[in-house]
Formats: sequence, structure tokens, C-alpha cells
Amino acid sequence: MTSTVRRAAGFAAVGSIALAAPLLGAAAALPFAAVAALAAVVDDGPVFDLFARPGDREEGRLNGLIGFSLAATGLGLLSAVTAIPALAFVGAVLCLCYGNLVAQLFGGRWPGPFADAVGFVGGGTLGCGVGIAAAAALGGTASPSPPTAVFLATSAALLGALLRAVFFERDDPLVLLSVGFLLWFLWALTEPVTATEVGVALAVTVAVGYASYALDTASVSGMLSGVFLGLLTVVLGGIGWFAVIIAFFGIGGLSTKFRYEEKEQRGVAEENEGARGSANVFSNAAVALAAVLGYAAAPFELAVAGGVRVEALPFVYAFAGSVSTAMSDTLSSEIGGVFDRPRLITTLEPVDPGTDGGVTWQGEVAGFAGASVIALIAVGLLDTVGTAGGGVVLVAGVAGMTVDSLLGATVEGGRLGNQSVNFLATLSGAVVGAGLAVVAGVPAVA
Repeated sequence: MTSTVRRAAGFAAVGSIALAAPLLGAAAALPFAAVAALAAVVDDGPVFDLFARPGDREEGRLNGLIGFSLAATGLGLLSAVTAIPALAFVGAVLCLCYGNLVAQLFGGRWPGPFADAVGFVGGGTLGCGVGIAAAAALGGTASPSPPTAVFLATSAALLGALLRAVFFERDDPLVLLSVGFLLWFLWALTEPVTATEVGVALAVTVAVGYASYALDTASVSGMLSGVFLGLLTVVLGGIGWFAVIIAFFGIGGLSTKFRYEEKEQRGVAEENEGARGSANVFSNAAVALAAVLGYAAAPFELAVAGGVRVEALPFVYAFAGSVSTAMSDTLSSEIGGVFDRPRLITTLEPVDPGTDGGVTWQGEVAGFAGASVIALIAVGLLDTVGTAGGGVVLVAGVAGMTVDSLLGATVEGGRLGNQSVNFLATLSGAVVGAGLAVVAGVPAVA
């Protein structure tokens, strides 16, 4: 057994203390606080050798174990004094610990980021699922149905794997807290789901995610981001919502390969041979995810001004409008980038290819076509979107694409980077879509 596997096993053993949380109640955080205190005074010996990471050895202090234990202490305290359920606390701790352990086991046999991600998701899902079930049983509370528990555990493991791919090993405390809050949020939102719904959602999202990685249209972090977003979209929105967003990921990803060598020579090609990473995925899909979560939360009464019930329909158009923008902007850039004589959108003066804010008529046509594709899918598969609603989605996409170009011509490269511009463009498409639907009184189609 290698030192990294032994260390991961040691952390898993410490993390298993969380299983006592339902029995300890308000004192659930105390064991981890004690571990943090002990780790702070251990600077030599077999315990130090077991838990020390390379950076810990240089500093002569178990910073990794201290940080992990303090993060678990904080999450335990929040579970004791707030509405965070014990299952979120226990599930998050076991997700991180056993996800890391299995990732290390996989990494020793199949080195590389893909095997590491697969190992973490598998181990994290199993650990989180066991933690959820144990927390409910030991605490004497209602346990989520098995399909719901699988959804919660898989979502937690995917987020954990994604954050591990983006951050560093010593950022485990951030991963732990993020996973804990996600479990809390999803537990509050998720209606009971069936085994068929979860099975189909997992099968489809994993297949599409792996295909994007195998075709080099997404990196490992991009693949994890897509699977995570897709799973939440299917379960919280529905298969129609997933079809909308997967159309963007699929067509948009393939468009990066369109005459890639020529775009590379022009200096307008995506980096990493067109494989999109997590930053690109989230800058284009974060608004869509927020709309999905808002749609799922809409049936719940918000504790504002005595209780306000939020309508779900605007979130449908915010979602479709943001994805329409992302598709429109991506096709406009990827297809328009291979044509000569672009003009700056603000002055219509000729500019060099690749200039921020430069547009071509071919790119604008491609962008219009991309928004049209999303509009047609929305009309066909989203129950509440009819023909008039499709027009709203189309207008929102073109408007968002135009905002992207305007921001590129005015502030990109200085105050804002490309990812920030993408986010603001999709946000504008969401606002236009939801705003037009509300102001124009677009009817919901039953």
C-alpha cells in the first residue's frame, strides 16, 4: 500500500467519526474539534507520517488534517444550530473521505485525471449514500427513498470531483463545505424521484459526458461540469430541459472543431484543441443552472414579506433564453471566425479576425440559426412553451449574442475577461427571455 493510499485511508477513518453525529446531536462537531486540536500538536512520529502531505512535511505541521477537521467542525456546528440536516453533514464528510480513498486506489492502477475523477465519483457516491442512510437510521428521522438518495449522493460526488479537478489538494475544506451545502439545498428542493427517473438521468448524462471527453470536445473538468449540470437539469427540470442544454453542449462543442486548424492559424481557436473546461462550461451554463434551481424552488413559499409564492414560468424562459444565448454566441464565434472582413459591432469599422467585438455577417447568420435551434427544441419539448414562447426564446438568444459582442467591443480584455463576458451575455438573454414572457403575457401551454 502506497503512502498516498495509507493517508487517504487514515482520513477516511477520521471522517467515519461523522457517523456518530446523529447520536451526539448538538455535540456532533466536538470529535472533529478534538482531532484538529490533537493534530495541531503532532509534529513527529507514526501519526504524523500517516497524515502528512508533502507540504505538511516541509512545514512540520499537519495542516491538511487540521483544515479538514476544522471544516468538518464548522459544518457540524451549522448542522447543530441551523436547519442543515445531519444527513448533509455525514454525507458530505464521507463523500470527500471515501471519494479520495477510491481515487487514490484508482490512481495507483490507472494514472491520469480521468481515472482519478471516476474513482472519486464512485467512492464518493458510495460513501455519501451510506452516510445519508446511516444518518437517517441513527437519528430516527425519515430516510429519503433509495432513488432520491442515489441522486443526492451522485450529485455530491460529482461536485466534489469537479472542485478537486479545479482546486488543489489542500482545498479539501472548501470541497467539504460546498458538498455539504449542496446536499442541504437539494434535500430541501427535491421531490421524491423514481428509480426510472434517476436511472435514465444517470445513463444519459454519463453517456453524453463520456462522449464529450472521448471526442475531445471537453476536458475532464469540462466533462464533470457537464454531467453535474445535466443530472440536476434532468431531475429538477425534466428531460425536455436536458434536451435544450445538451443541444448546446453537443452542437457548440462540435462547432469548436469546425475548421479548427484554420482558426488556430488565425489565432481565434479555443485553447486545448477545442476541449472546453469547467470555466467555459459554467460561464455559459451557470445562469441556466440558476434558472433550473429557481424553477425547482418555485413551488415552495418564500419567507419574504409574510410569504411570497414565486411563479415558475419566468424561470422556464430565463433558462431557455440563457441557453439560446450561449448557443447563438458560440456558433457566431466558431463559424464567423473563419471568415474575413469582420467589423467592429459598435462602429462597423473593419478589424482583424479575432478582435473582441468583431462580427461577420456569416457569424450573425450562424448565431441566428443557433438560437432558432434552441427555440424549436423548447417549443417541441418544454410543456409550457408554445409558438409565441419560441419567438421569445429566439429573440432572447439574438439579444444575448448582441450583448456579448457589445461587451467584447467595449470592456473585454480590460475590466472583464472572456468568461465574465459569456456569463453576462447569458444573464442578459435570461433577463430578456423572462422579461418578455412576463411583459407580453406569453401564455403557458398546458
